[in-house]
Amino acid sequence: MAKIKLFTDSTCDLTDEMLEKYDISVVPLYVHFNEDTFKDRVEIVTEELYKKVDEYGVLPMTAAPSPGDFYNAFKPFVDEGREILYIGISSFMSSTVQNATIAKGDFEDAKIEIVDSYSVSTAEGLLLFKAVDMINQGFQLEEIAEKLRCMTPRLKTSFVVDTLDYLYKGGRCSAVQHFFSSILKIRPIIVMEEGKMTVGEKVRGKMEKALDLMIEDVLSRKGKIDSNRIFLPHSMAQSSVDYVKAVLEKELDHPEFIVSGTGCVVSSHCGKGTLGVIYLEE
Repeated sequence: MAKIKLFTDSTCDLTDEMLEKYDISVVPLYVHFNEDTFKDRVEIVTEELYKKVDEYGVLPMTAAPSPGDFYNAFKPFVDEGREILYIGISSFMSSTVQNATIAKGDFEDAKIEIVDSYSVSTAEGLLLFKAVDMINQGFQLEEIAEKLRCMTPRLKTSFVVDTLDYLYKGGRCSAVQHFFSSILKIRPIIVMEEGKMTVGEKVRGKMEKALDLMIEDVLSRKGKIDSNRIFLPHSMAQSSVDYVKAVLEKELDHPEFIVSGTGCVVSSHCGKGTLGVIYLEE
């Protein structure tokens, strides 16, 4: 049993199999539909989320785990004498990291490191994979945390959104923007910049056109992608995953693709058909 215990939150978008393989525990965020509250990945999954959006006619609100949630998650492992490394969603998007830090303060003698990914989805997962590598190489907790913090500016995270419906329902674009974008079939590319989600390119036309632009961006960094490891989180967008993989496999030297479905948090922001491309630049 490794001395360092890994934690993340439910926005990591890693599969259950990956989490089990690397002994990573998840502290879930909350999903609120009016008076009904669900723990992400525990009491609700993405397919159920979409059904409830249709049922309620509104998007859910999401909320961070409380400091108490983190305390209760950490305590059994602290009591075992293990050290804890938590990697979480960007502090600009959620108070999750802040609440984990508050919980850390309740353990006076425990060794706990909190790492802000300044990103979301499998960008957190990528850092977790790096942490696993370093644990296996014998690095100490503080060294691992510092190396991960140095990696976060090199994370490249972008999403192609197939429909503006969810951005519109969630109040993230105006009715006028939604109307004209729907007519013109504009698909925005959402990128992470300095810990925040921003709109990058706005692509007019078919989904493949937006995917081609993302692929072009990846290939512009050909030879600089760390380990050629590329994460492809998606929300019911398998055809887009297949398209991107087929192109990149021809252009890159033995890329390693890690595919997973997005959880309720990313899905509630971006909707069905969303595809992310996430990697670390050397």
